[in-house]
Amino acid sequence: FSKLPKDCKVEQIEIEGIYAEWISNNQSVEGKVILYLHGGGYLYCSADTHRMLAASIMIDSGVRVLLPEYRLAPEHPFPAAIEDTLTVYQWLLNQGYDSSNIIFAGDSAGGGLSVAATHVLRDQYEPLPSALVCLSPWVDLTSSGRSYRENSKKDPYLRSDLVRKTAQQYAGGESLDNHLISPVFADLSGFPPMFIQTGSIEILLSDAEMLANKARQAGVKVHFKVWKGMWHVWQISAGLPEANKAVKEIGNFVKKTFSESR
Repeated sequence: FSKLPKDCKVEQIEIEGIYAEWISNNQSVEGKVILYLHGGGYLYCSADTHRMLAASIMIDSGVRVLLPEYRLAPEHPFPAAIEDTLTVYQWLLNQGYDSSNIIFAGDSAGGGLSVAATHVLRDQYEPLPSALVCLSPWVDLTSSGRSYRENSKKDPYLRSDLVRKTAQQYAGGESLDNHLISPVFADLSGFPPMFIQTGSIEILLSDAEMLANKARQAGVKVHFKVWKGMWHVWQISAGLPEANKAVKEIGNFVKKTFSESR
């Protein structure tokens, strides 16, 4: 395990063949959970890469975090990641968690995945999570936004050409403007509140802006903030003051959401 905060507990579990980790401490509230979907372009990353970020969110929100390893492309392209997310969510419901006590959260591809999974649940008339937390969400796999051009030389982490290549690998032959692959093109009416953070110099800035606008147009309550000078998923940079502040804001949103959903 990567070095975790003191008194942080990690419990390894398997949910219908999907590896996952419960991350908690002695202060974690019972009966409430953040289902955290890691980023990595649907091709990369794991619990190992995102355990620290999940633990930081757990501490600031006071809520247990469930961190699953959904199947990755290119071996498992769309819609495998969505299917696995829905499997884990259904498992939580079967464990006795009420949907009002579950929040979907994720960064980059994980942010897009949280939106796509919620869309499927809504269309199937299933109970929806209490809120969505999207950090630098990747929701437009067609790369249509202006920030792909304007921030291409500023973003220290992502390159527009690699993002496009990754999108093709995840889509696996499906059209990139499919609303479950690029959920910014989905109808978001009836969605729970959305909390969105993005950096001003990242190439996915337009994705976050478009998602916030689309959600607001659909009547969804949106908390949206662009962090000046920040790059893609800066929240994961432990020790960075802006990362600590951003995670604190996530924690406050989670606490407020759960206090209102009682």
